[in-house]
Amino acid sequence: MEGKSIYDFQVEDIKGNTINLSDYKGKVLVFVNVASLCGFTPHYAGLEELYEQYKDQGLVILGFPCNQFGEQEPGTEEEILQFCQRTYGVTFPMFSKIDVNGENTHPLYKWLKQNTKGDNQGKDIKWNFTKFLIDREGNVVERFAHNTKPESMEIRIQSFLKKNI
Repeated sequence: MEGKSIYDFQVEDIKGNTINLSDYKGKVLVFVNVASLCGFTPHYAGLEELYEQYKDQGLVILGFPCNQFGEQEPGTEEEILQFCQRTYGVTFPMFSKIDVNGENTHPLYKWLKQNTKGDNQGKDIKWNFTKFLIDREGNVVERFAHNTKPESMEIRIQSFLKKNI
Protein backbone atom coordinates (compact mmCIF):
# COMPACT_ATOMS: atom_id res chain seq x y z
CA MET A 1 0.00 0.00 0.00
CA GLU A 2 2.93 2.34 0.51
CA GLY A 3 3.63 4.53 -2.46
CA LYS A 4 0.13 3.93 -3.75
CA SER A 5 -2.01 6.98 -4.47
CA ILE A 6 -5.74 7.44 -3.88
CA TYR A 7 -5.93 7.79 -7.67
CA ASP A 8 -4.66 4.23 -8.22
CA PHE A 9 -7.86 2.67 -6.87
CA GLN A 10 -10.87 1.43 -8.80
CA VAL A 11 -14.24 1.11 -7.10
CA GLU A 12 -17.64 -0.14 -8.18
CA ASP A 13 -20.42 2.40 -8.19
CA ILE A 14 -23.85 1.53 -6.84
CA LYS A 15 -25.01 0.56 -10.35
CA GLY A 16 -22.10 -1.87 -10.86
CA ASN A 17 -19.87 0.30 -13.06
CA THR A 18 -16.12 0.39 -12.47
CA ILE A 19 -14.93 3.87 -11.54
CA ASN A 20 -11.30 4.96 -11.55
CA LEU A 21 -10.62 7.35 -8.69
CA SER A 22 -8.16 9.05 -11.04
CA ASP A 23 -11.32 10.56 -12.58
CA TYR A 24 -11.43 12.76 -9.46
CA LYS A 25 -7.86 14.11 -9.74
CA GLY A 26 -7.70 17.76 -8.74
CA LYS A 27 -10.95 17.60 -6.74
CA VAL A 28 -11.48 17.90 -2.99
CA LEU A 29 -13.02 14.60 -1.90
CA VAL A 30 -14.98 13.41 1.11
CA PHE A 31 -15.22 9.63 1.52
CA VAL A 32 -17.94 8.49 3.92
CA ASN A 33 -19.22 5.08 4.96
CA VAL A 34 -23.00 5.35 5.05
CA ALA A 35 -26.01 3.41 6.33
CA SER A 36 -29.75 3.87 5.84
CA LEU A 37 -30.97 2.74 9.27
CA CYS A 38 -28.50 4.58 11.49
CA GLY A 39 -29.10 7.38 13.97
CA PHE A 40 -26.66 9.41 11.87
CA THR A 41 -28.50 8.76 8.58
CA PRO A 42 -29.75 12.40 8.57
CA HIS A 43 -26.12 13.30 7.79
CA TYR A 44 -27.10 12.50 4.20
CA ALA A 45 -28.98 15.83 4.12
CA GLY A 46 -25.93 17.82 5.24
CA LEU A 47 -23.61 15.95 2.90
CA GLU A 48 -25.94 16.66 -0.02
CA GLU A 49 -26.10 20.34 0.96
CA LEU A 50 -22.29 20.58 0.97
CA TYR A 51 -22.13 18.78 -2.37
CA GLU A 52 -24.72 21.04 -3.99
CA GLN A 53 -23.09 24.18 -2.63
CA TYR A 54 -19.49 23.33 -3.56
CA LYS A 55 -19.51 20.81 -6.42
CA ASP A 56 -18.89 23.54 -8.99
CA GLN A 57 -15.79 24.54 -7.02
CA GLY A 58 -14.46 20.98 -7.10
CA LEU A 59 -15.99 19.13 -4.12
CA VAL A 60 -17.09 15.53 -4.54
CA ILE A 61 -18.77 13.51 -1.78
CA LEU A 62 -18.41 9.74 -2.25
CA GLY A 63 -20.81 7.51 -0.29
CA PHE A 64 -19.90 3.90 0.49
CA PRO A 65 -22.71 1.85 2.05
CA CYS A 66 -21.51 -0.47 4.80
CA ASN A 67 -23.47 -3.05 6.80
CA GLN A 68 -20.79 -3.71 9.44
CA PHE A 69 -22.21 -1.54 12.23
CA GLY A 70 -25.41 -2.90 13.75
CA GLU A 71 -26.46 -4.29 10.35
CA GLN A 72 -27.86 -0.84 9.56
CA GLU A 73 -27.43 -1.12 5.79
CA PRO A 74 -29.18 -4.42 4.95
CA GLY A 75 -30.70 -3.41 1.61
CA THR A 76 -29.62 -4.10 -1.95
CA GLU A 77 -27.75 -1.45 -3.91
CA GLU A 78 -30.97 -0.53 -5.70
CA GLU A 79 -32.88 -0.17 -2.42
CA ILE A 80 -30.09 1.93 -0.93
CA LEU A 81 -29.98 4.26 -3.93
CA GLN A 82 -33.77 4.68 -4.00
CA PHE A 83 -33.83 5.42 -0.26
CA CYS A 84 -31.05 8.03 -0.54
CA GLN A 85 -32.59 9.77 -3.52
CA ARG A 86 -36.19 9.66 -2.27
CA THR A 87 -35.51 10.55 1.39
CA TYR A 88 -32.56 12.94 1.14
CA GLY A 89 -32.38 13.92 -2.54
CA VAL A 90 -28.85 12.51 -2.78
CA THR A 91 -27.13 13.32 -6.07
CA PHE A 92 -23.51 12.78 -5.04
CA PRO A 93 -21.82 9.55 -6.23
CA MET A 94 -22.80 6.40 -4.36
CA PHE A 95 -20.88 3.14 -4.52
CA SER A 96 -21.43 -0.56 -3.91
CA LYS A 97 -21.61 -1.87 -0.38
CA ILE A 98 -18.18 -2.55 1.14
CA ASP A 99 -16.48 -3.52 4.40
CA VAL A 100 -14.41 -0.81 6.08
CA ASN A 101 -12.94 -2.97 8.87
CA GLY A 102 -11.83 -6.58 9.31
CA GLU A 103 -10.31 -9.13 6.99
CA ASN A 104 -12.54 -8.10 4.07
CA THR A 105 -11.77 -4.38 4.34
CA HIS A 106 -11.88 -2.80 0.92
CA PRO A 107 -8.32 -1.83 -0.18
CA LEU A 108 -9.43 1.81 -0.55
CA TYR A 109 -10.46 1.95 3.10
CA LYS A 110 -7.24 0.22 4.18
CA TRP A 111 -5.40 3.00 2.34
CA LEU A 112 -7.56 5.78 3.81
CA LYS A 113 -7.02 4.54 7.38
CA GLN A 114 -3.29 3.98 6.88
CA ASN A 115 -2.75 7.40 5.32
CA THR A 116 -4.59 9.32 8.02
CA LYS A 117 -2.17 11.40 10.07
CA GLY A 118 -2.12 11.56 13.86
CA ASP A 119 -3.87 9.49 16.49
CA ASN A 120 -6.30 7.82 14.07
CA GLN A 121 -3.62 6.42 11.74
CA GLY A 122 -4.38 2.80 10.98
CA LYS A 123 -7.25 2.62 13.45
CA ASP A 124 -10.52 0.91 12.68
CA ILE A 125 -13.60 2.92 11.87
CA LYS A 126 -15.89 3.07 14.88
CA TRP A 127 -19.29 3.62 13.25
CA ASN A 128 -21.29 4.69 10.19
CA PHE A 129 -20.67 8.15 8.72
CA THR A 130 -16.94 8.42 9.45
CA LYS A 131 -15.62 10.95 6.93
CA PHE A 132 -12.20 11.32 5.26
CA LEU A 133 -11.28 14.66 3.68
CA ILE A 134 -8.85 14.45 0.74
CA ASP A 135 -7.13 17.53 -0.71
CA ARG A 136 -6.69 18.32 -4.41
CA GLU A 137 -3.32 16.50 -4.42
CA GLY A 138 -4.88 13.25 -3.15
CA ASN A 139 -3.71 13.45 0.48
CA VAL A 140 -5.84 12.48 3.45
CA VAL A 141 -5.92 15.77 5.37
CA GLU A 142 -8.46 14.95 8.04
CA ARG A 143 -10.59 12.14 9.43
CA PHE A 144 -13.88 13.21 11.00
CA ALA A 145 -15.70 11.05 13.56
CA HIS A 146 -19.09 9.56 12.78
CA ASN A 147 -20.85 12.13 14.97
CA THR A 148 -19.27 15.12 13.20
CA LYS A 149 -22.09 16.90 11.40
CA PRO A 150 -21.33 17.67 7.75
CA GLU A 151 -21.84 21.41 8.28
CA SER A 152 -19.05 21.29 10.90
CA MET A 153 -16.65 20.30 8.12
CA GLU A 154 -17.53 23.24 5.87
CA ILE A 155 -14.70 25.63 6.86
CA ARG A 156 -12.09 22.89 6.40
CA ILE A 157 -13.56 21.95 3.02
CA GLN A 158 -13.60 25.61 1.93
CA SER A 159 -9.93 26.01 2.83
CA PHE A 160 -8.97 23.14 0.54
CA LEU A 161 -11.28 24.26 -2.26
CA LYS A 162 -9.41 27.58 -2.32
CA LYS A 163 -6.08 25.87 -2.90
CA ASN A 164 -5.24 25.07 -6.52
CA ILE A 165 -3.01 22.28 -7.75
